[in-house]
Order: sequence, then C-alpha cells, then structure tokens
Amino acid sequence: MTPQVLIAGAGPTGLAMALALEKHGISFRIIDQSSGPGKESRAMAVHARSLELYQQLGAARLLIQNGYPLPQLQIYREKQQRAAMDFHEMGRGLSPYPYVLILPQDEHERLLIDKLKEKGIEVEWNTELPSFHQDSGHVDVVMEKKDGTETSRFAYVCGCDGAHSSVRENLGVPFTGSTNDHVFYVADVKSPADVESGQMHLFENTFSLVFPIRTTGSLRLIGLVPKRFLDPQREVDASRLLPFLEKQIGIDVEHVHWFSKYAVHHRISERFRENRVFLAGDAAHIHSPAGAQGMNTGIGDAVNLAWKLAAVVKGNMDASVLDTYDTERRSFAERLVATTDQAFQRIAGDGMTSDFVRNVMIPRVIPWMTKNLPVKRQVFKTVSQIRIHYRNSGLSSGKAGRVQGGDRLPWLPGENGDNFRLLQSADWQLHVYGSASTELRRTAEDLGLPLHEPAWTSAGKEAGIPKHAMFLIRPDGYIALADPEQDTEALRSYLVAWGRADV
Repeated sequence: MTPQVLIAGAGPTGLAMALALEKHGISFRIIDQSSGPGKESRAMAVHARSLELYQQLGAARLLIQNGYPLPQLQIYREKQQRAAMDFHEMGRGLSPYPYVLILPQDEHERLLIDKLKEKGIEVEWNTELPSFHQDSGHVDVVMEKKDGTETSRFAYVCGCDGAHSSVRENLGVPFTGSTNDHVFYVADVKSPADVESGQMHLFENTFSLVFPIRTTGSLRLIGLVPKRFLDPQREVDASRLLPFLEKQIGIDVEHVHWFSKYAVHHRISERFRENRVFLAGDAAHIHSPAGAQGMNTGIGDAVNLAWKLAAVVKGNMDASVLDTYDTERRSFAERLVATTDQAFQRIAGDGMTSDFVRNVMIPRVIPWMTKNLPVKRQVFKTVSQIRIHYRNSGLSSGKAGRVQGGDRLPWLPGENGDNFRLLQSADWQLHVYGSASTELRRTAEDLGLPLHEPAWTSAGKEAGIPKHAMFLIRPDGYIALADPEQDTEALRSYLVAWGRADV
C-alpha cells in the first residue's frame, strides 16, 4: 500500500499521530533525524485527556502499568515541609483517569514505539527532511538517509519535529513569541533519598521540583538556576549547582545520569496548516512547563488531525474539514501560551508579586484551595485538559441541556461499563442516553452510523444531559451535533454539509 502521509518526528506527538493513523487504517511512514529514541526523561506528566485519547488507541493501559499516579505535591520552605497538595483521584467522577500519571518521556516514547512494532510499523531513524515541494494534489519530499537521498511523494506531510522544526522552516511560517531571561536546569540523578511524592522546594527566591522516576530508581530535579551559578555566556556551572541543591533539598546525589539547561520560550506558529502540510506539537507551539501542558497538547493535536486526514484520504468527508484543525487547535494553543506565560512569570519572575506567589500563594493558599472540592474539580478540569472544547468550530452544532456541539463527551460511569468504552472504535457514532425513536434508529441504519443507547442515569443528569437527547460523536470523542429532540433532518443536514460520502 502506498503511504499517504509522512510524519516527520518520532516524539510523543509523532508517535501518537502514527497510532491514530494506524487506528483509522491510513498508510504512512514516520521518520526522525535522531539515531534512536530519546534517553532523557524530559516531560513527566500524562494528563487525563491524553489517557482518554490513548484509550481509544489501545495504549492507555500500557502507559498506566508503567507509570504511577502522583499522590501529592509536598511543599517545603527552607527544608521544612509547610503544606501538601493532594492529587489522589483529584478528578473523581469526571474522567476514568482522575489523576496525573507520572511517566518519563523516554519511557513513554519507548512504549509507543513498541506498540507500533507490534503492528509491523517501524520508525525510520537517521532520516532528515531537508526539503519538500507541494502542489494541489501531493507533496514531493526529499529525505536524507545514511545510505543516500530518497525522493518520495505523499498526499500529506505532518511536521511533528519539535521546536526547531525543519518542516516549519521550509514553509517559512513565522514562529512568533518571546524567550524568558531565566535559565532552568533539569537533571536525572541517582539518590538514596526516599521520595514517594512530588516535592516543591522554595528557597532563596527560587524553587526546585523533585519527582521520583520509579522505572529507574532515580530522581528528576527541575528548577530555576540562581544567577550566581551562571557564567557570562549563561552556561550553568553544574559542579557548583548540584552541591548547592543537595544542601537546599536535603538529598545526596550519587550519580548524575543526565543534566541539561534550557530557556523557557513562549511561541506559536502563525499557521498550523499550509495546503497539504501541517504542524503539530512543539513544531506549532511551545510554552513554559507550568501545568505540564506541552506534551499533552501535542498528543491532542495529533489525534485531532489524524481522524480528519483519514476522513479525507478515504473520501468520507470534504477536504474543507482539514481547515478545522487550524481553527480548533490553534485557538486553544493561543490561550495556553498566554496563560502558561502568565503563570510562569508569577512563579519565576522578580519583584513583589512573584515573592508573594512563592512565599504565600504556593505554600499557603494553593494547598487550601485544592482541599475545597468545587475548586479542586475546576483545577482538575483545566490542568487535565478535559475542559478543552471546540464550540466555535464549524464542525460544532446544536445544544442539549448544558452540553453543546464541540464539547468533550461527558464521561459517565455505568453498571455495564462507562460510555467511553463505546469510543474505542474511533469512528462517528450516535448516542442517546435513554431511548432512540424508531425514526432515529431507521435513519442511523440508513446512514451506516452505530447507534448506542446507554441508560440515562443520575450521572447523566449531573452532567447536564437531557434524557433521550441525541448526540453525534466525532471520532475523537467530541460532540459534533447535540439535539434534544432527535431531529433526524438536522442529523442528515449536518452530514451532507460536511460531504459525508455515505449520505
């Protein structure tokens, strides 16, 4: 089968894209200029919405088995524990994954690579994409490999190749934003310290985060480098910094597996699509590590784009559906870059505001807030990304109760399993929480749409779902059409508008 899509980049975004395209039956190739998978832990947190998407792709259980839910974040001031933020089942009743999963990025990538290998798909390492040319019907790409140059043709190219994306540079798309003046360090170290939960240490107007990496028995250290440990070229003197951290955090470092420094950028691509070429993940947007949103946003990009590419490649939808990738994901990325930038400035900045955040808000106010159930639920909705919606998208229509087109389908537990188990087909489907009319059943059969009728329960009522309302669900688990009256003409009109071939 001739590959239809080229994925450039085999980080979490590219690998999630590969799993999603495979799920939808689309042939592709995935390349990466590196010699193999990453060896650094880098991104640590996998949020609930990412796990929900991975559940559709058959990978959630695998990741959960190799990671661990973060129980709490303990907050220390001058080596004394002052408070703790409890994360245990923070989102109970909101998601099948009501926690933050800690799983180092290198292990995360390895698991996805192994999952692809089980399906007969290999990442093509040591392969660069120096140039490509696209016209109205295809993209011709030039790939540089160890054994020479290859020219191939694809229907679409997905640039998942990171902050220094060669795909974005070839497109000439501006990557606007700023770089913060502060320098951060990140290190994986071997230590005999007994660390079970995450820790935040506040000292000398700076901070350090500590997380256990259970797969290797090591610790991850992340923090702001005090200026006295920077040379004139802003390089970090690790030989002086690490003993300082040992003293401030109260740990012994036996061995440094990996140490790196980085600057925090806040940038977003002017466009996520240029005809037949798309940008996703860090190639499209980068922001501060506040809230651990970066990798999870890239996974969301990948799943959003994959089903739309599949629908167009198969001829099931009009190509205009691809425009909604940019409008849906870029609008979210813009909000994310702005909010994480603000949060970062308040935590890491200089001045009275940042002093108040570090000395009062973090050790006193925020832990209190997370013990308040309504506040705790709102924090989970935001950080976990289950609150993301596409109400302003052209793909979104209608309203039933509190649920609108563009919303993530609310998660509802049930005696016979939750409603998310129905999404594992990753295809269009109809849900009626109650009973479907004879006319709707006939229409669904005519349209070739699976129709599910889960019982309407108190959980549905609490989620704002009216009894017997009709919901057309997209392949990524978002609601395309919400209708309280089971209007079959509205259903047909929606599908005709988007060029569904089977209508």
